[in-house]
Order: sequence, then C-alpha cells, then structure tokens
Amino acid sequence: MGFRCGIIGLPNIGKSTIFNALTAAGAEVANYPFCTIDPNVGIVPVPDARLEKIAAVIKPPKTTYTTMEFLDIAGLVKGASMGEGLGNRFLGHIREVDALLHIVRCFDDPNIVHVAGTIDPARDMEIINTELILADLETLEKRIEKTEKLLKTGDKSLYKLLDSYRHYHALLGRGMAARQIKNENGADVFEELRLLTSKKVLYVANVSETVLKGKSDYVRQVEKLARQEGSPVIVICGDLEAEMVQLSPEERQAFLEDLGLREVGLHQLIRQGYELLGLITFYTTAGTELRAWTIPQGTRAPEAAGRIHSDMERGFIRAEILHYDDFVRLGGLSQAKDKGLLRSEGKEYVIKDGDIVLFRFNV
Repeated sequence: MGFRCGIIGLPNIGKSTIFNALTAAGAEVANYPFCTIDPNVGIVPVPDARLEKIAAVIKPPKTTYTTMEFLDIAGLVKGASMGEGLGNRFLGHIREVDALLHIVRCFDDPNIVHVAGTIDPARDMEIINTELILADLETLEKRIEKTEKLLKTGDKSLYKLLDSYRHYHALLGRGMAARQIKNENGADVFEELRLLTSKKVLYVANVSETVLKGKSDYVRQVEKLARQEGSPVIVICGDLEAEMVQLSPEERQAFLEDLGLREVGLHQLIRQGYELLGLITFYTTAGTELRAWTIPQGTRAPEAAGRIHSDMERGFIRAEILHYDDFVRLGGLSQAKDKGLLRSEGKEYVIKDGDIVLFRFNV
C-alpha cells in the first residue's frame, strides 16, 4: 500500500529541481518544456523524530522509516485537456496519484523562459486548475451519456445516479474543483468517478532566496487562491534546497542557521503532504527491526496488521498497544509493561498516531 504524490505545474517553474532535491534522484532538468515526458519517481523517507527517539532508547539493529512516493509529472500547458503538449498522457499520470503538489513559479529570472512569457502565479494556477476541471467535465459528460443510454433499458435506479452526475457537472462547469464539493451529494458515487480535481492539493510557492523569509506579491497571489479552496501553501526556494541536499547534515544545519531557518523546506513539504492525505504513523519493534508504518486515520487494528502482511490480518487475534508518549515518559517498553500501560486491544480498536504495536495472530 503506497502513498503517491504527483508534482504538477506549468513547464519551467522548478518542478524537477524540487523533485531532485526532494528525492536526490537526479531527474533531468532543462530550460525547455516537456523535458520530463515520463514521470520520474522517487521514494522519500518521512522525517520522524519519534522514530529516532524510540531507536535511541531500544537501540535496534535496524531502523526503517515510513516513506512517500513522489512522481515528477511533466509540465501541463493550456489546452492539455484537449491533448496540447501531450496533455492527455500527463493527465493520465495525475489520475494515478493520491494527492498533488502544485508548484507555482514565484520568482523572476530572465534566464529561465516562462511558457506564457511573463510571471503571473494567479494565471498559472488558473491554467492548471482549468485544464483539470475540463478533463473532469469530459469524464462526467461521457458518464452522463452512457447512463442516459442505460436508462432506456428500464432500470429506474439509474435516475438518482444520473442526477448526481449532472449535479457535479453543473458545479464543475462553474469553475469549482471537485474537492470543494465532495460532501454535497453522493460521496460513494463521487469516489467511483476518480475525478482529477477531487485530489487534495498542496500548493508550493517556489521563490528566490531573497524573498524566502519574507512575503512577495507573487506568494500572496498563491495564498489568496489556495485559501479560497481550502488548500494549504508552503514557501520554499527550490534552488536553495538543491544546494542543501548536497551538504552533510552538519553543514546543512549550519547553513540553515546562517539563513535564520529552522528546517529544510523539503522536510516541511514531505510532512505537509503526509498530513494532507490524512495519514498517521504507528511503530513495530518485532525481531531486530524498529519500523514506522503509514496508514490512513481511522484504520482498525486488523487492517493495520494487514499493512505489514495479509496473513497477520487474516489471523488477527489481538494487538498489544503502548503509546509513544507513555514510552518516552517511562523510558522504555519494559518499564511501561511494569506499570500496566501495555494494553490488549481487539478487532475494533482504531490505531492512534504514535501507537507502538505488537500484533498477535495465528494462521
């Protein structure tokens, strides 16, 4: 069960530079559109101070972070929904991810050509969002046409479904992204449609180093439009992040202190993407490995066990639970067990963020 974030935006706005810094994967970066035709893929460990704290106490032979997968999807252009710039191919890549990191160019640089000729974050965001909406409208139009034909067979249960499709089509036709109307009508139908604009979005304002710690009119444009749809925004300097990824941890920390920054911007990006998807982390200490695992909020214990191995879900008996806060407060697993804080939970238990879990199962 992987969690995938697609990195999108217009050409030449710093997507591949940010992807390279994020994953150290060495994607091709060039000053011309569509240098990334097939999506570059990178697996990135999620920064986790709790995992490091647990490891410092129990000193396991092996520690494994949970990860996220990032896809650097080639730049979209106006008309992508109609096939411009290989748009249909790129839109297909977007359909396969769980969330979107929408990179917006918020820097001036005469040496890097902008596909539209000028720097205008609001216009750039509108181009991308409009193309995704147009693609969704086409999906709905096909679904409406198919359902209308099926109605001729006499299946009256399809009337409600057709009403839902028309409802969504009307709202998207007014320029609303599907994620803004998700709870209005027929959530189950909505999920089945797999609309592009139903995916959650984290906007990333890619700025120059000179405005990294302040605000610019460009960044304000991004924040205003993101606020209207309830999406978060972070501000990073892609070029600076690309420099820092080449440094040792000690050099990087000194670099951050010189800049007056608390952390690498890309750590914030990973963490925000993780939160955007509504994911939590639990930990296992079985055998020689301490490991972090990613699951959606609301996952019950058997399904969490299945994240590790399907046999564990099928043969689930119980889960022995100790929360991270109790682990830290008491100084270890054995101390918590002596205090009676190691709980036994059954099939209905919902895993909490920070739970340290031992699954008991039999197959």
